[in-house]
Amino acid sequence: MTEAKYRPLKFGVTRATVRDGEAGVHYLRADQELGPYPERLTDRLVHWAQARPDQTLFARRMKNADGSSGDWQHITFAQALDAARRIGQGLLDRGLSAEKPVLILSENDLEHALLALGCIYAGIAYCPTSPAYSLVSQDFDKLKHVVKTLTPGLVFASDALRYSRAMLATLGDDVELVTTKGTVPGRDTTSFAALMATEPTPAVDAAMAATGPDTIAKFLFTSGSTKMPKAVINTQRLWCANQQQMATSMPVLAEKPLVLIDWLPWNHTFGGNHNFGMVMYHGGTLYIDDGKPTPALMGETLRNLREIAPTVYFNVPTGFEAIANAMKTDDALRKMLLSRVRMFFYAGASLAQPVWDALHAAQESEIGERIVMGTGLGMTESGPFGIFVTSPNVKAGDLGLPTPGLELKLVDAGGKTEVRYKGPNITPGYWRMPAETAEAFDEEGFFKTGDAVKWIDETDIHLGLKFDGRIAEDFKLATGTFVSVGPLRGKIIAAGAPFIQDVVLTGINLKEVGAMVFPTPAVRTLAGLPADASMHDVLDHPAVLAQFQTIVDELARNATGSANRIARLCLLADPPTIDRGEVTDKGSINQRAVLSHRADTVAKLHTDELRYILKPR
Repeated sequence: MTEAKYRPLKFGVTRATVRDGEAGVHYLRADQELGPYPERLTDRLVHWAQARPDQTLFARRMKNADGSSGDWQHITFAQALDAARRIGQGLLDRGLSAEKPVLILSENDLEHALLALGCIYAGIAYCPTSPAYSLVSQDFDKLKHVVKTLTPGLVFASDALRYSRAMLATLGDDVELVTTKGTVPGRDTTSFAALMATEPTPAVDAAMAATGPDTIAKFLFTSGSTKMPKAVINTQRLWCANQQQMATSMPVLAEKPLVLIDWLPWNHTFGGNHNFGMVMYHGGTLYIDDGKPTPALMGETLRNLREIAPTVYFNVPTGFEAIANAMKTDDALRKMLLSRVRMFFYAGASLAQPVWDALHAAQESEIGERIVMGTGLGMTESGPFGIFVTSPNVKAGDLGLPTPGLELKLVDAGGKTEVRYKGPNITPGYWRMPAETAEAFDEEGFFKTGDAVKWIDETDIHLGLKFDGRIAEDFKLATGTFVSVGPLRGKIIAAGAPFIQDVVLTGINLKEVGAMVFPTPAVRTLAGLPADASMHDVLDHPAVLAQFQTIVDELARNATGSANRIARLCLLADPPTIDRGEVTDKGSINQRAVLSHRADTVAKLHTDELRYILKPR
């Protein structure tokens, strides 16, 4: 059978140059040069407000009285600019600055978006932080750390009722509280409407004109996998350069009016820099999706995708898996989602091949061609965009070539190759953490990512790089053999699709590799138990155990040695938690945090003390 063609998509970077350094170090750059970019992202907002004043910039479904979502509420570019000037004036009147920034506690919504624009316009740094720090955490330790690090002068949350407990536990009386709805008990509370009612003066326009490439636009906190989160400084240069880099590597972004529908949280660089910035830079439209790739919220995402046709679509692997499954039977979803989308893009974890195949099957059935699945590598400290694939022929783990203006340094790291970054899109450092900042850069000023890479094909550098795991996650067995966690994790997820959400590998300083598996909701279909059955009962079911025994056996047959042979496997009924740092807002697993918080389970897995331990037959 002839493989289906791809919907046409131009790739901006397809060739690169390597130069050799000392002691086996290599440097990799795209052959293209980075074109000019604005000094501040605000310039693009002003431009589009003049060029397309009535076009929607942001839209979100309004909430009905019963809490359900209703019709779309739209904010045009002209309205957004007017709101940014009003809010910016109000923030200037309060004497806020990078030393006393705005802290945003709540989820993506229209008020959050407008407050962010007001901060950017007035040159006042802001920080969107994980809502889980306020809503899930019981001790508020991470939120207290954020407040201590930033010393905010104003804190915003959408709903006072939901966020009051966190605010009262972490904020002093000198911090102004702003909410969209309700008041915080015992505290003066400013309404968002009152902030929006501020009359702008020439001072706010002068403040905007005074901002430049070195102005701090925002702080974004790292996930804090091994220590408390660090506040990554995001300058206007970082944000604007990265948007121009994206446009050069992904020309599709500027070819037609850009339409996104997106749930990715703005406290994370993927949603908050990459996508939020993209619509402002290109004069696009962002439909805020209140869904999420979880059993409770995925239905909202699917509903939105039946109604809004994106031109490019971004998600994490769990989201694409749910969409792939839904498209098998949902004609309306296939028709709308595939009607004009030019590119899919995933990040955050490995995308299992069966999911890829299911997406392609739906695309070929509906439109007779495939949609390119783009991916690459980046991080909060790189804006985040850094590396992007070079052709439609993408395989799991492929990364591609560096975006223009970003130089990669490839350094030997105990048998692996670490990739390091230098370019205008790299953060100047961590806020109020000089020691951590100094440690993050090498002697040549390259940022040390901790990511390992290898060539897709050593005989053709123009194909670029592929992912080889996180160096900090890799470990040695008692035999001295290294276990490469990233690639092995990807193999397990692929072998167990669609029943494995993620996996954490065990066996540090032991004789064999173990695996702790977080199953997907699909395992419930294997058990055939009532919908309200506990996950413990589901995982105890003979059919589920038999399925995972088959997976373990298959992995063993394909293993080539102790470092990639799963000798024992257990299933985890309790999902990874954001509160303990086991998973990020966008669903990426944190290997170290899981191992730390579930040390007892790890020990019992390797001493045969768990009820069910599956081993190769």
